[in-house]
Amino acid sequence: MSTALITGITGQDGSYLAELLLGKGYEVVGMVRRSSTVTFERIEHIQDDIQIIQGDLHDQGSLVNMIEEFKPDEIYNLAAQSFVPTSWNQPILTGEVTGLGVARLLEAIRLVNPKIKFYQASSSEMFGKVMEVPQRESTPLYPRSPYGVAKVYGHWITINYRESFDMFATSGILFNHESPRRGLEFVTRKISHTVAKIKLGLAKELRLGNLESQRDWGFAGDYVEAMWLMLQHHTPESYVIGTGETHAVREFCELAFGYVGLNYQDYVVQDPRFYRPAEVDLLISDPTRAKTELGWSPKVSFKELVEMMVESDLQRLSKK
Repeated sequence: MSTALITGITGQDGSYLAELLLGKGYEVVGMVRRSSTVTFERIEHIQDDIQIIQGDLHDQGSLVNMIEEFKPDEIYNLAAQSFVPTSWNQPILTGEVTGLGVARLLEAIRLVNPKIKFYQASSSEMFGKVMEVPQRESTPLYPRSPYGVAKVYGHWITINYRESFDMFATSGILFNHESPRRGLEFVTRKISHTVAKIKLGLAKELRLGNLESQRDWGFAGDYVEAMWLMLQHHTPESYVIGTGETHAVREFCELAFGYVGLNYQDYVVQDPRFYRPAEVDLLISDPTRAKTELGWSPKVSFKELVEMMVESDLQRLSKK
């Protein structure tokens, strides 16, 4: 039985990845930071099947001890300060966790067992002010937020350790991936949740920023499979993971409201407070390499994703 260590296991991706690995017979260990308010909502249905341990990407010693004790075969680094707007308010924290935290974890692996396979969660936000459309593995990086900058560091330090120490260190450049488990602070879940509230008479409007901003949105459950496939490949590489389609925030609203029989134009209000200081206007992936080398492709369509999220929020709010 292989052992996998997941940092950020209580997040959206961590919960779906843990489910996938348990289904494949792995022993799953999840790292969480010490906190009086840790929430296990996303993994409570599998909590008895995994081991939860305390560790912190700020603390090199805790990472070394964790690897020595549990001897994982694979490590998936999903922990990060991952909300882009917060990265402007807390740029130092974002750099410490999302950037330097990757280096601390890689160094811990190098010191304890450099044969461990490592996955780094990179992000399409690294492309930022895009240099070419669509974006592929060779596209130059031009991040437009402290979060994007920190992810660039994590991405390149992963490549550096791979090439310098012959480590199996992979990097998945994942485009936006959503699900009913997405945090309420993210625009997609903000939309689906508010649509459900409006339908149930619990809200009257939805305030958003730039409706023309376009993203390549997929289902998180599909994307964690790509993470696993990267660590099963015969060589460690970097891969772009996305749908290859782009949709505007306005289209997400149209589909979400349409699912409950409403017109988004009657409820959506554009609010300057939600505009980014430096906008990322168009992100669209070219996942050809992942499809060719890993045999990966997304299964859930954009429309199915939107409807899945709205339906989940309708059911959740109806129970309250």
